[in-house]
Amino acid sequence: MIAKTRLDNFLKLGFSLILFFVVSIVQGQQDAQFTQYMYNGMFYNPAFAGKDGGYRFSALHRSQWLNYTTSSGQGGAPVTQLITAEGRLDSKSIGYGLSIVNDQIGPSGNLEVNLKGSYHKKINRATLSFGGYLGIFSSSLDYGEIVVVNPEPGLPQSGKEGQIALDFGAGILYDRGNYYLGLSSKHLGQPSFDFGDGAYANQLENHSYFLFGYRIRPIGQLRIEPSLLIKSVSFNNFSYDVSVMATHQNKINGGIAYRGEESVSLILGYSLLRDNSLKLGYAFDLIVGGLEAKSPTSHELMLRYLLPTSSREIERVIQRTPRFRF
Repeated sequence: MIAKTRLDNFLKLGFSLILFFVVSIVQGQQDAQFTQYMYNGMFYNPAFAGKDGGYRFSALHRSQWLNYTTSSGQGGAPVTQLITAEGRLDSKSIGYGLSIVNDQIGPSGNLEVNLKGSYHKKINRATLSFGGYLGIFSSSLDYGEIVVVNPEPGLPQSGKEGQIALDFGAGILYDRGNYYLGLSSKHLGQPSFDFGDGAYANQLENHSYFLFGYRIRPIGQLRIEPSLLIKSVSFNNFSYDVSVMATHQNKINGGIAYRGEESVSLILGYSLLRDNSLKLGYAFDLIVGGLEAKSPTSHELMLRYLLPTSSREIERVIQRTPRFRF
């Protein structure tokens, strides 16, 4: 039994290292990116919806490349907000969730609103989850903020155009308790946005995600969780995030992260209220790659709240009457 456990650990470690080193890094992602990805699994994979029970809510604000300005003096740094809510029908092993993403990058803006559903199946000590989502993806473009070197005659000089398209995706998750593996794919329909002119069509590419995490309890109430997120755009462009987080008594957490060829990050968190149900998180990114086109820092604030499900056992008292017993 001990030999088998060691073999399992060796295989898991080897698998994660192979994924870490063989991935080629090319930036081309259209989805929003988050440093605290390990706490927002449902954004990447709908199979996470309702997996841990209770009602969970989160709000996140990210200011990427803070104070970045273009060569023309205009702003253009990405600013992103993420709101999620999820719950679970325990009697049916069904999870559900809602995610809203607002992503603004210079003259372009994207808004996602997705409804997510999942099914969780117990297999011995593990849980196998399947999930999917259906929603809308809205893209807008402000022509007044575009700086064009050689503008075409038909390109508008002002005004704002927007389009809405149906969006859907799916994912699968295997959680063994001490580790988990997730694979998902977003924007399966790959809608195209031409903003009223087919010559400027911009397609939303399919995005795929592989998420791996390991949970270690070396001593007492200390928990250490290394994790890896691999992101792919149409299976051509790849990037990755890797992190190690430590949590003490479910109260204080901190860790470091690295985004391939882009940044190193410090992540801090603290839990409030008597039951630690309200959690605050902050991430600081220091840009180490491509500084000629970026500002050196990014900042991310997160608020999470867990509303646990409560159950009460009511003891029935037998009451007797001359004719009835109930």
